[in-house]
Amino acid sequence: MLGVGVAAVVLACLAGVALGSVTVPVAQVWATLRFHVFHSGAGPDALSGMIVWQLRVPRVLAAVLVGAALSVAGAVLQGMVRNPLADPFVLGVSSGAALAAVAVMSSASALWIRNLGVPLAAFAGAVAALLLVLLFAHHNGEFTGPRIVLAGVGVGQVAAAATSLIQLRSEPAEIRGILFWMMGSVAGVELGALVVPAALAAVCLGWLTMQGRGLNALSMGDDDAVALGVDVNRLRVRLIVIVAVLTGLSVSIAGGVGFVGLIIPHIARFVIGADYRRLLPAAALLGAAFLVLIDLAARSIDIPNEYPLTIFTAALGGPFFLWLLKRSRSGGAV
Repeated sequence: MLGVGVAAVVLACLAGVALGSVTVPVAQVWATLRFHVFHSGAGPDALSGMIVWQLRVPRVLAAVLVGAALSVAGAVLQGMVRNPLADPFVLGVSSGAALAAVAVMSSASALWIRNLGVPLAAFAGAVAALLLVLLFAHHNGEFTGPRIVLAGVGVGQVAAAATSLIQLRSEPAEIRGILFWMMGSVAGVELGALVVPAALAAVCLGWLTMQGRGLNALSMGDDDAVALGVDVNRLRVRLIVIVAVLTGLSVSIAGGVGFVGLIIPHIARFVIGADYRRLLPAAALLGAAFLVLIDLAARSIDIPNEYPLTIFTAALGGPFFLWLLKRSRSGGAV
């Protein structure tokens, strides 16, 4: 199944690079990639090279990175708080990142804030939100799942209110760009901007895959995890930090892409089971392919217009969320 997942990611990426407002033949795509990556073969024509290497490859790789990061973060969070309806945005990290990013994009912001740049400011906002969540979730030396969720919701609501205030005080010309970013988009991403987030995501995903035993124990409940020798409090804090980092870097790259961290982990569990040693790689691959195809739909369904990603993820995730809620209320296994 993991082999099928890798093949799905490759095919989705190929479709994402070749298709769009202008269709590029697969031979031209391969020639461009071979020329730029392996420095071999004849160079492509100028138009194909610009479309493939400068425009589509960066956004496809960004979609792969964001889709994988959000899906893995969602899978970890659902097991950590033992709530099938949880997703990465429950921690309030995305709201903190959005607040900082919108402050940067608003002309009313201070000059020194604007000089940070949107991605860096978004990541700084995510870290600040995480620190607040940890501060309020800490009680008697412990971090429990319900307290983490409540603290995350509270921090997220305050950040969302502050974001709305900044939007109301922004110039009318800036509102469209702010709203488009808050609903998620990988348009305009540059290859150089993905190097650090990709390395950071690789470290986080690598560490998480080594915590499969602890995640399996934690998903069964704190008492069972303690009986199996897991330091629940320490593991939970580390997982919160990793989830926040993955969510923060995703928001810094693509803005607020919703529902990916909710839908994909459940599909991965259905396909490959609940063992986190297999679930996390499966969720990463499935999420990567999913968001690449969502991005392809966002820029192809109404050429030459392009729509935010959350319009399409919400169209799929909303009904899925309601079905999941109904299933969990009726006592079905999720």
